[in-house]
Amino acid sequence: MSFLRRRSAATPAGPDFDVLAMDPGDWPGNLGAGLLPAPDGSCQGVFLRYDLFGGRGPAMIIGNLPEGSPARELTDDEVPFEVAQLLAALGHDEPVTVVEREDTPVMHEDNLLIVKRIKCSESRISCAQFDRSDGVLVTIASWDRPITDDLYALLKPLPAELFQQS
Repeated sequence: MSFLRRRSAATPAGPDFDVLAMDPGDWPGNLGAGLLPAPDGSCQGVFLRYDLFGGRGPAMIIGNLPEGSPARELTDDEVPFEVAQLLAALGHDEPVTVVEREDTPVMHEDNLLIVKRIKCSESRISCAQFDRSDGVLVTIASWDRPITDDLYALLKPLPAELFQQS
């Protein structure tokens, strides 16, 4: 997967890795992006929030967390960071835990991904994760929509300019 690599830049204005997500031009709703900064100014993750509900909350959050990101450190039943962000954005304050994890092979272009499907105690949440060849963990959390294998075909690296500071 040659496109899944770290960008080489002296002092990046955004993340120092390619962000794999759906192109905002391909999404008919609103898009928001957030960076997780570390105390040293490095980027510890990027998450993109796709909103199809007309401002009433996101339909999907896609996160990209590099190795060493504190957001990746979870207990066995703790939901991924992106699920917690999705629930907070929706105002869902009931406790939610992970009840099952299952590895599934999925094709992405000519590459085989091992996708971890995560089942949560809140049945309206769909969640899937996979590791990229550069060690970045991609997590997709969706509300009230199943994550199908077709979704992976829409994922692509986003242009670095999207994350430049102005």
